[in-house]
Amino acid sequence: MATLKAVRGTRDLLPPDTALWNHVEATARAVFARYGFGEIRTPIFEETTLFARGVGEETDIVSKEMYTWEDRGRAEGSSGQSLTLRPENTAGVVRAYIEHKMADTGMLQKLFYIGPQFRRERPQRGRYRQFWQIGAEVLGPAWSGSDSALRDAEVLEMLATFLNELGVKGWKLELNSVGSSTDRPRYLEALREALAPVKHLLCEDNQRRAETNPLRVLDSKEPGDQEIINNLPKIADYLDDASKEHFAQVLAALDACGVPYAINPRLVRGLDYYTRTTFEFTVPDGSGLGTQNALLGGGRYDGLSEMLGGPKAPGIGFAIGEDRLILTLQAQAGEATAKKLDAFIAPMGVAQNALALALAQELRRAGLSVEVGDGSFRLKKSFDAADKLARQMIILGEDEAASGVLTVKNFNKGEQTKVARAELVEALRG
Repeated sequence: MATLKAVRGTRDLLPPDTALWNHVEATARAVFARYGFGEIRTPIFEETTLFARGVGEETDIVSKEMYTWEDRGRAEGSSGQSLTLRPENTAGVVRAYIEHKMADTGMLQKLFYIGPQFRRERPQRGRYRQFWQIGAEVLGPAWSGSDSALRDAEVLEMLATFLNELGVKGWKLELNSVGSSTDRPRYLEALREALAPVKHLLCEDNQRRAETNPLRVLDSKEPGDQEIINNLPKIADYLDDASKEHFAQVLAALDACGVPYAINPRLVRGLDYYTRTTFEFTVPDGSGLGTQNALLGGGRYDGLSEMLGGPKAPGIGFAIGEDRLILTLQAQAGEATAKKLDAFIAPMGVAQNALALALAQELRRAGLSVEVGDGSFRLKKSFDAADKLARQMIILGEDEAASGVLTVKNFNKGEQTKVARAELVEALRG
């Protein structure tokens, strides 16, 4: 019988790696809470129309990468509906905002999420068909301040704080403005005109994008197309005064907070809903991501709520590729060893097993991390297991049980001492 394995493009997350995942997510929750964000959890599948309308039918995500199926009606003759595993979460969050009438509060909504997304793309390092994202969205009626440049800068400063608290080294922030809903059509027309005489010189994917979604051509990393792309019109030349002023205010606020950045005129992010500020955080080469060094990205989407049939609700958000963030932390940490437990209890004989478990309960309730061996183990097996799992080993034999004085082996110091049970918690913490 063939051995069953995880489906290509998916994988299992196992200890001790999951400890790092939990650390990243706990840090995100702690940082986001300080900025007033609350958690939202949306379904992992939605009506296909949500993504076609919100993300854009001509994007690569919708046209090539979604997992979509027809969900049959349960009763005979009843109609089914087309459902899709979420390829991104912004559209789902905005759908929830509309459905639950969150606009009626008149308040600015700050929402974050952590969870899996799904795209049928070619698996490669840091990119999977089931992948995890940490993201956040800020949206609300215009009178709540949701369209303010301050919100853009606050989100970017929060992300800088998050990466710094995780210890990500050498990150860079690139940003740009893709203009308003009136700026973009003017720019798209100029872009199509500039691409028309040269598109036959582009790679096959970019030839298709030149017709369906020319902004995506600017995102292309295809080496042979770079000279042509560099000579295309820049969107900064097509911004109206309001968009220019908004972007200037974002930059001024970042300067005031000491957040470093670089303006990248090619940074457009090809999803249909982006307006004005777009951004991307990258890490240096050698950070575990190969040639594609983008860690996270996002932007403003002032018209998305209306596109989905809701009220006007300007907003800005981002998504962090958690898989890629973990790879970066692991690569930058080098050969850092996994954190060990505080203690391993080695009962010397099966008769001491019950007392060993009671002692473990006492230590765990005091906040220590503890593993318990088994009295059937030979002493060498207990030593080997304790050395791999814990910083210290507690030997619990008949003498220790009778006297209440325990033998503690500290592997880091290479010392073995006697410790009274009443003093054991402090000794193990030391």
